[in-house]
Amino acid sequence: MALSDIDNASPARSSPLGALVARLRGFRDSQSHLALAQKVAGTAFIVRVASAGLIYLSQILFARWMGTYEFGIYVYVWTWLLMLGALAPLGLAYLPQRFIPEYTARGDRDSLRGFLAGARWVCFALGTVAAVVGAGVVFGLGDRIAAPYVIPFLLALASLPIFPVSSAQESISNAYTWTSVALIPGYIVRPILILAILLGMHLSGFTIDAAAAMFAFLVAIWVTTLGQTLLLRRRLKQEVEPGPRRYAIPLWMRTAAPVLLIDGFFFLLTYVDVLLLKLFVGPEEIAQYYAASKTLALVAFIYFAVSSACAHRFAEYHAQGDQTKLSDFVHTSTKMMFWPSLVMVGALVVFGKYILMLFGPGFEHGYPMILVLAVGLMARSSVGPAERLLNMVGQQRICAMAYAGAVVVNIGMLLLLVPHLGPIGAAIATASAVVVESVLLVVAVKRKLGITMFIGRGLFGRN
Repeated sequence: MALSDIDNASPARSSPLGALVARLRGFRDSQSHLALAQKVAGTAFIVRVASAGLIYLSQILFARWMGTYEFGIYVYVWTWLLMLGALAPLGLAYLPQRFIPEYTARGDRDSLRGFLAGARWVCFALGTVAAVVGAGVVFGLGDRIAAPYVIPFLLALASLPIFPVSSAQESISNAYTWTSVALIPGYIVRPILILAILLGMHLSGFTIDAAAAMFAFLVAIWVTTLGQTLLLRRRLKQEVEPGPRRYAIPLWMRTAAPVLLIDGFFFLLTYVDVLLLKLFVGPEEIAQYYAASKTLALVAFIYFAVSSACAHRFAEYHAQGDQTKLSDFVHTSTKMMFWPSLVMVGALVVFGKYILMLFGPGFEHGYPMILVLAVGLMARSSVGPAERLLNMVGQQRICAMAYAGAVVVNIGMLLLLVPHLGPIGAAIATASAVVVESVLLVVAVKRKLGITMFIGRGLFGRN
């Protein structure tokens, strides 16, 4: 071998040790994004655990302070607020994890700056319109809305302008993997502030009812979202240099339209049970059902933690055309979602009845609903963040079709079962719809991406 050949030889060819080092470096590089996603998911998981504990404790205290009747009113108004707040931005609040990686990868800094500023203002405007329209509906219906619901509804509507901004800023922060900025204001500070306000009112002798709870939320969401805005502005100044802004609002809204369709079906699937229960049962039974479903929310937050951590990686690998990385990362994200969910469901099956007793007398009757709803949650966990994957790779329409099918099943079964079975019928209908949704999403991912997104994919081959 010539001297020049020796000088130019790579470590992998020159020695076994060099080959090992090269392999380790390659493994490190290939695992970097996975490690980052796992770190982000772990942080999000911790925040979600703390948040779930805070919110759950708050709900227990609310139920004890209000009693089942007022708590049922609060639950009904709260459910409307969550659905309207999620739908008011018309899907735009959930697009940062798509547009930010796309603009960054293309080097389109003008569009990036325009999106970071403009998307939040558009969300605020849309939330304001929703609040005005909602208030008009409340006043227009007059006596057809029972008096105890009117003030809570109006207070809830006053939070709508800022609600979509909070969602958009969470999504922007997640796109940059700034997990603390994304989650701590809304998931830690906000529930603490709500609880502090109501605790102060309770200790001061004020009556804690549905209106008081909605007032506390109104104050908390405005304070925490404005604080999050300041934190995000400081981070973005370090990440994105000043310069011209290009606003592609028509493009954003066209892209958001299928997302809105998906979100509309998703949130109908999530909240229609409580909304339809109101037609057939009283506030007390709504309160029992909500306590059971809220208990299972301790499992559902795993879905959101993993989805938030992985969404922008799905978009990145798809944009790069790297099918192998995408497939491997999809499988990893499914495992990250399924196994923690299984452990938590097992714990709730064992201790669920005793946990429900914390809400007060009569709430333990919701335990059978926990068992039924858990089936649906495990079905959703077994397919990983399939909805988020389809959304990030431009398959929003087929995702919307899957949710539409699930919503049809859910509403049909609710109308069939709830009049005869009450809240347990709602649980059966909801769990069945989630199973249908999960199956349809697996089929959609397989047909569009060639990937089997299921925890048992090893039974069906490599992909």
